[in-house]
Parts: sequence; structure tokens; C-alpha cells
Amino acid sequence: MIVETFEVNPFSQNTYLLIEDGQAILIDAGFSVPSELNKMTDTLKQHHAILKAVILTHAHIDHVMGLQRVLEKYDVPVWLCHKDLYLWQNFHVQGNFYGLNAKAFDFIPNELVPGEMFMVGRFTMEVLFTPGHSPDHVSLYFKDENKVFAGDVLFNGSIGRTDLYKGNYDILEKSVREKLYTLPDETEVFPGHGPSTLIGHEKKFNAFIKQ
Repeated sequence: MIVETFEVNPFSQNTYLLIEDGQAILIDAGFSVPSELNKMTDTLKQHHAILKAVILTHAHIDHVMGLQRVLEKYDVPVWLCHKDLYLWQNFHVQGNFYGLNAKAFDFIPNELVPGEMFMVGRFTMEVLFTPGHSPDHVSLYFKDENKVFAGDVLFNGSIGRTDLYKGNYDILEKSVREKLYTLPDETEVFPGHGPSTLIGHEKKFNAFIKQ
């Protein structure tokens, strides 16, 4: 599985394109300007891959601000955990808070069910419910690839902020300890911001949550 990383928008968010056997999925969609989306389009062409779906780790504005651009170009389904849809339903309010012109979405994404295996195209992943940064947050674990896409829960040497809507440090710590630190040490962590890391490294050296 090929992982292409696009650092996008004013929040320096990591949008990920996963490619395997001519198919691709997009994890989060932070493209804030057409040129950022064009880089993804060019990458799909280079790999002769077809985009099959967009999967969201959560619905904070920096992770979904480019979704409408994607859907205008690609007719693909969108998936999101339904534990709490407040952030999704108030996307435009989030935009106003940051001084951005954001229109409310007119649809509800397909439901990602935590604790289940999820398959789309050639991709199979386990949906891990990891709230604390946001109430709808999930991490996507690809066991056979030793990779987890952790959104804004666990970073390289840090963790996601907990001062936003329904953010809670104790809940986030529990998510990290019970859902992420229980993965094999060699599991590569692809965070929503910053460089990748390893579960084993974070268990030993993370300044906020050590094993």
C-alpha cells in the first residue's frame, strides 16, 4: 500500500491518499485551495488509480474544509463516525469562528461503526473509536500494513488539543492507552499534523502520555 501525504491548508493538516492495485481512498480532506487538490489529482494520474471513497477521522474544519472540492470532482461516498454529528452539522459555524467562508453540508456521510472491520475497494481497516480530541473521532488501523491513521489524537511527541467542543484529556488519554498503545510497537502512526512516528516510540518518549 502506497501512502501519499499532503500537508495542506493554514492549519498544516495532513491529508492522506492511500493507493493499492489501481484504487485509492482519501483519509480526511483538508484542501483549502484548488492547487492543493490538484496535487492529489496529479498523484492519482501518476499511479493510474481511481478514487473510491473519502474517510474522515473526525469533522473538525481543518480535516473537512476541502471535502466539497473533492466531491465536485469525484463522485465518491464519504464515511464518518456518527457517535456525535455536532461538528459535521455545524461545519459552517466552525468556519465562521476562524473567519472562513464555509457553507453547511447538505448531506450526512455514511456511518463508520467503531469496533468493526471496514472494507472499501481493496482496503480493509479496523475502526478504532478514539474520542478525547473530538467526540466523533476514530483512528483507522491497517493491521496487515502495520499502519494506523490517528487523526488528531496522537502526534509525534505530542497529543491532540482537548480545549475544543467536547474535548477531554482524560478521555483522550484513555483512547491512546487502550486503543493505540495496545497496537504492536512497530505500528507506524500517521497523525493529522506533523511527521509520522511509531507506537513503540511514543510509548517510551511521548511527553504527554507514556506507557
